[in-house]
Amino acid sequence: MLKFYFNGAPNPAKVALFLEESGLPYQPVPVDTRKGDQFKPEFLKVNPNGKVPAIDDDGVMIFDSNAILLYLAEKTGKFLPAATPGNRAQLLSWLMFIATGLGPYSGQAVHFKHFAPKELEYAHNRYQFEAHRHYKILDDHLASSRYMVGDSYTIVDMAFWGWARMAPFVLGDDVFTKYPNVKRLLDEVSARPAASRAIALKDKFTFKTEMDDEARNIMFRHLKTKAA
Repeated sequence: MLKFYFNGAPNPAKVALFLEESGLPYQPVPVDTRKGDQFKPEFLKVNPNGKVPAIDDDGVMIFDSNAILLYLAEKTGKFLPAATPGNRAQLLSWLMFIATGLGPYSGQAVHFKHFAPKELEYAHNRYQFEAHRHYKILDDHLASSRYMVGDSYTIVDMAFWGWARMAPFVLGDDVFTKYPNVKRLLDEVSARPAASRAIALKDKFTFKTEMDDEARNIMFRHLKTKAA
């Protein structure tokens, strides 16, 4: 059976949504990143990069949420658009836009907004700007497209949903007044029963919630190295 290594962060949520939508049998394996589970040798065999999500599909190891989505979609034949060159180009383009742009810039925006030393104004401003820029591109695209790839609900919408539902934490509570088309698609995906199950998956396990010194040393190892 497929093993799904996860926690409650945005990237694992994308894969949880696919698994719940597809009905593919899987075994959830919690990885408590605030306790350092991601650096245990047994997990590094699945993902040498020490991050969730990752899957072990009967000995086939795949990591990075967007790679996993593409792998599972192609394996099952589900949540892909009609097989035309144009649709394939749009699928890959927007999936990589989320993988290399929206996700990383949102993650850095969160870090400098909520966790980094407050005097780093330049870094905070840069990542807020870039996160807003990516959301504006999404909003403009969705003004004329029901889903990320035309009229088909695909893995790109799942990848979008993983981060879009965290937009207020990234950019502030007024974010959806600025990007109403993002909000429209977010609400549609969130209303799907599989989305509720994907979000609830983390509640079946106990994860550390405190960002104490131990968790900071694990999550932000550059600070520990600098202090040493």
